[in-house]
Amino acid sequence: MRRALLCAFSGFVVCALLSTAVLAGGRNPADYPLRVHIYQIDNNSHYRYHDLDYVDGEGRANLYENGDPKGFDFHFRCDNRLLYSSGYETYPARWKKPGRTLEILQKQFGKPGAYEACELQVEMKASTAYYRKNGLLYEEPAAEFKQWMEKLQYDPEHGKNEPVKPVAAPATAPAPASTTPFPAPAQAPAGTPATGTNVPPQSLRQ
Repeated sequence: MRRALLCAFSGFVVCALLSTAVLAGGRNPADYPLRVHIYQIDNNSHYRYHDLDYVDGEGRANLYENGDPKGFDFHFRCDNRLLYSSGYETYPARWKKPGRTLEILQKQFGKPGAYEACELQVEMKASTAYYRKNGLLYEEPAAEFKQWMEKLQYDPEHGKNEPVKPVAAPATAPAPASTTPFPAPAQAPAGTPATGTNVPPQSLRQ
């Protein structure tokens, strides 16, 4: 009897460990190659018997896919609240239904290394991306946003999560002025236009 109980308990422990591994493996950020930056979000929390039941809402975001920024609007219904992206941070993401449903990963509060998924029903912008300036949200052509990304080496799909300001080239000190006097301009015959060959170099446009 004791041996049977011990075997049953051992089997339970093994199953529990396997289940934990399966759950953890099902939320591997490496399986989510895309990135989503949420600019605006409106959360509506719904409770049942004083406990949070689900959260729904809508928002605006950018998707980074194959180096291209793409703006989109979305609505969602998930187990917990979504947070807008702070600074330049992004959520790992992948397509569940291309062009229609994105699945993003967010960290579980109080559980280091644990993630939970949330599906976004999206409406993609044709050729624009969102950006924020002075606290306001704007749209601009996606091609211009991509130029900004390339200039500042911002590429969250490949771990470049902060824009890098270009380093200005050091200023070149001006050459010292020559102490050799310039020759006096030759006197041209009357009626001959000046050629400018004797104009001092300092007066030339750079």
